[in-house]
Order: sequence, then structure tokens, then C-alpha cells
Amino acid sequence: MSKLTLPSGMQITGAIEPGYAEILTPKALALVVKLSRAFEPRRQQLLAERAARAKRLDAGERPDFLPETAAIRAGDWKIAPIPKSLECRRVEITGPVERKMVINAFNSGADAYMSDFEDSNSPVWSNQIVGQINLRDAIRKTITLEQNGKSYKLNDKVATLVVRPRGWHLDEKHVTVDGKRVSGGIFDFALFIFNNAKEQLARGDGPYFYLPKVESHLEARLWNDIFVMTQNEIGLPQGTIKATVLIETITAAFEMDEILYELREHSAGLNAGRWDYIFSCIKKFKLDKQFCLADRAKVTMTAPFMRSYALLLLKTCHHRGAPAIGGMAALIPIKNDPVKNDIAMAGVRADKARDASDGYDGGWVAHPGLVDLAMTEFKKVLGDKPNQFEKQRPDISVSAADLLNFQPEAPITEAGLRYNINVGIHYLGAWLAGNGCVPIHNLMEDAATAEISRAQVWQWIRSDKGVLEDKRKVTVEMVCAMIPEELAKVKKVAGTGPTYDRAAKIFEQMSTADHFEEFLTLPLYEEI
Repeated sequence: MSKLTLPSGMQITGAIEPGYAEILTPKALALVVKLSRAFEPRRQQLLAERAARAKRLDAGERPDFLPETAAIRAGDWKIAPIPKSLECRRVEITGPVERKMVINAFNSGADAYMSDFEDSNSPVWSNQIVGQINLRDAIRKTITLEQNGKSYKLNDKVATLVVRPRGWHLDEKHVTVDGKRVSGGIFDFALFIFNNAKEQLARGDGPYFYLPKVESHLEARLWNDIFVMTQNEIGLPQGTIKATVLIETITAAFEMDEILYELREHSAGLNAGRWDYIFSCIKKFKLDKQFCLADRAKVTMTAPFMRSYALLLLKTCHHRGAPAIGGMAALIPIKNDPVKNDIAMAGVRADKARDASDGYDGGWVAHPGLVDLAMTEFKKVLGDKPNQFEKQRPDISVSAADLLNFQPEAPITEAGLRYNINVGIHYLGAWLAGNGCVPIHNLMEDAATAEISRAQVWQWIRSDKGVLEDKRKVTVEMVCAMIPEELAKVKKVAGTGPTYDRAAKIFEQMSTADHFEEFLTLPLYEEI
């Protein structure tokens, strides 16, 4: 193992394997320290404000558009112009920063590749640092891989890179500054931008980011202030960094104008992060005994609250000259069953056709096999145009009541309950073993979809409407009886790795405990 030269006040407990020191350089680590000292108190304050707001929602308060920012919503302003390499984002592919995935995603034919240090990545120390190495090599076109007799390297034409660091709630437990853990997001961001921004600019790209789990415009302001300081520190013109914010919390849906405004010099638009958004709705109204959502599979983008959110995001972005990027179709190709595959592909096609005809500029896929299909649907509407910013949609009017119209409430089925338990155990087991992106039942699952599964089970137990189609109330006893049965099914498919037994115990505890854990990744992170 190598030795590092650390800035004063920093400690790193993660193993320093060969090659890590090329990423964890003294100057890159000095940037981590500077940003941590400057902004960690604000991060903690904003996390405390999240918790206080959650308590108010638990007590029955409902979110609304903020009266104190009405002037921003009514104002005539636009974000700064979008750089050329971000004008065309019709199809974006997403995935973790694993080496083969990185090469395949860059080569997929998508316009952009959202490389993920967050929800599709299990944040074991080696994944975080090797992921940085992989992106560094990809940007410089030196990335290659020999695996199972196959050779992988980059094509001449590759997707534009957009990097997603971890959200504000996640720490990097292997790194402390002045005795306190650093923010996972600041750590991921600082290492990436220090090591790559100037190289990217020299190649006609730039340091572009996706910002996850933002709950308010004040959290967007924190990112903006970090961008300003970072550009000053490493000698980049202000406005070089561009960031797309994922609207994946119900509270952020009421602050979309304000979020764009806070980041206006650095904004690259908004994305409809649908899976985390559904999870956020369940989590924020978890104690409301009258709140209930149907089986996860029934809560689609055509559900009233999802449709309202998607249309408001589109209208808001285009009004401000910003890209509007549609969310993830989690369906993936099904190689061994042509009938099921046709159904899945029809689902992806309908999803992308709806986004394109609504006016979205692009959308996400999770698998290279879906890029052409999604691209075809966007090109049918856009033709050769890179985007449709000009599609303003003054016809759209969305009220607070529309955003809070939580339908469908039924059906809840035994099959749907078992599905949530099965997916939860399978995903948690894979995550504990270091894999954060797992195909399960022909869907690509990441932390967001697993969050829906465990949150629904917890909430169905407590909701007065958490009743199965056959009139049985969902109870702790019912869930506990199903868990060993679903664990056995998972092991038949995934093998008998030791993490699945542990995952079943964690799922049982998280879905039946009196206290609702804010994010399943928080207690899990302490185990890896």
C-alpha cells in the first residue's frame, strides 16, 4: 500500500492501493479540506432544517409554494447560456463508475452519460476511488479493459460526461477533516473537478454535474457557493461548472424556479427523478394514516401527482431557458423471453414518446440496449433539433393541490407486497456485497427503487388504507411471515451469499420498526 501526504487536519482510514495516490494528490486533498472547512457547518445546518421540516410534515403540515420567494417565481430572468456540449441531451444513459460500465456507457450512442457515485453505486471505499481513476482515464481516452477474453476501449465518438456526486445526507466515513467526517458529495466533487476540469475544457467539454436529493433552494445555493469557491481555487472562469438538479423530492417540486435561480450562472436544467420522487412522497407523509399509494408497479408517470410534477418541471425549465430532462425508464431488455421483451420495450417506447411530445429535451435509460429505441422516439418529435427549449407550454397550470393529489391508492395486492419484500432483500444483499445497480425481475434496481419497496411496506402497515385487495390489513406479522419465504426465492435466483440473510434481517427491521429510517443507505453504510 502507498503512503499519502495529507493536508494538516485530514485523516484517511481507507486502504491506499496502487494508483490511489494519483487521485488523492496533496493539492486535490487540499481542495477537499478547504471546501469542508468552509461549508460543512452549512451542510449540517441544512440537514437540521430538513429534519425540522420533516417533523412539521409528520405533524400534518402540507408543502406549498414559498411566499417569501414569490418575486423570483414572477421575475423575468433566465439561466446563463448552455455550453455547446450540453445543448443536445436527447438520451442520457446512467450507471455506476465501474470500469466496464464506464466504457460501454461512453460508447452506447447516448448523447450524455451520467456516471454515478450515488444511487447506483455502493459506496465502498474502493468503488469511490477506482471510480475516480476510471473517469480520469476515460476523459483522457486511455481507458481499456480485458475481461473474459474480451477487449474494451472507447470509440472515437463518445457521450458527454455528467458526474453525480453523493447527496448532502451522505458522509465519506474514511476521510475526516478536523476530526469530523467529510461530506461524500464534496469529496466526490472536489476530487473529480481538481483532477479533470482543465483536461475536459481542453477537449471541448467541461465539468458537468448532476446534483441529487436536493430538498430546497437553500441546498442548491450551498452547491452554487461551492462552485464559486472551487472555480476561484483552481483557476476556472466563473460559470464554467454546469449542474443539472434532480427534482426527486416533493419539497423541491415547490421550489423549482428558486433552485434554477440559485444556480443560474451554473445551471444546466432540471431532471424528473421519478423513483426517488415517489419515495420522497411516501417518506414525507409516512405518518398520515389517510395517505396510501397502490402497488409500486401501478404508480406510473400518468398518476395525477406524477403527471403534475412532470409538466410543472417542463414548463419551469423552458420558461427559464433551461433543459428539461425526463426520468428513468427502469425496464431493461429481456433476452430469453421475446414476448416479455416486446412488452418491456413497448413500455420504454411509450415513456419516451410521452416525454418527447410533452416537450422534454431528453430522457434517461439504464441499459445500452435501450439507447436507439429512446433516441428514435425523441427524434420523431425533435427531428434534427438538439432540444425543444422553444416549446414554452403556457397551457400548463399546476397548483399545490395538483402536486399533492396522491393517486392511485389501490390496488394493493399480496403479489405487490411480496414483490417489495423480494426486491428489498435482493437489492440490499447486493449493495452490502458492493454492487449498487442490480437487474431484478427485468428491472434495473438502484437505491431509489429499493427505497420505494421498503417505504411502501412500512407505510402500508401504518396507513388505514393499507389493505390488500382481499380485505386483509397489511400488518407486521404478515410481513414477518413473508420475509423468510421471499428470502428463499431470492437465494434461488441470486445464490446463497451471506449478505442475503443479513439483508433480510435489515429489511425486516427497517420495514417494521417504529422509527422510519431517513435513508436505507445510512445504516447500511456503517456495515460496509
